[in-house]
Amino acid sequence: MQFTDAATLAPQRITLQDGKTIDLKLPAGVETGTQMRLSGKGQAGPGGAGDAIVTIEVKPHAFFTRDGDNVLLDLPITLDEAVKGGKVKVPTVDGAVMLGVPEGATSGKTLRLRGKGFTGKDGARGDQLVTLQIDVPADDPTIRALVESWHDSRPVRAHLGV
Repeated sequence: MQFTDAATLAPQRITLQDGKTIDLKLPAGVETGTQMRLSGKGQAGPGGAGDAIVTIEVKPHAFFTRDGDNVLLDLPITLDEAVKGGKVKVPTVDGAVMLGVPEGATSGKTLRLRGKGFTGKDGARGDQLVTLQIDVPADDPTIRALVESWHDSRPVRAHLGV
């Protein structure tokens, strides 16, 4: 099943061995390896129809990853979005939302979107943790000129002992 379907507990249409289809309601806390018993939906035997066992496999996503009930996302932002801050469009398992990037944001800063993660076994949704990644263009003459006329003398590696 798709990652976003598992996160949002979207019903899954499955085909049983007898060719019948059913809509499977996913349980809270669903993850790869979760097994669901469908009473009376298995093969016929001397005592009647047996139970069918469905084992869930959640496919990896192109840019989301799961950490418990939280969804993780590395989000590229431009240099001007990092310096000036502002609203940026962010994908979530529920669809895109606008996220406020604080002025002076740095790469590695993590922002939280509450309730945009997986539904846990307790029924509460986890969060989406968005880690900002500043994407500086390699060959932009305007940025090159700005940096040539500016020098950052902050001791940004002092805490590393160098």
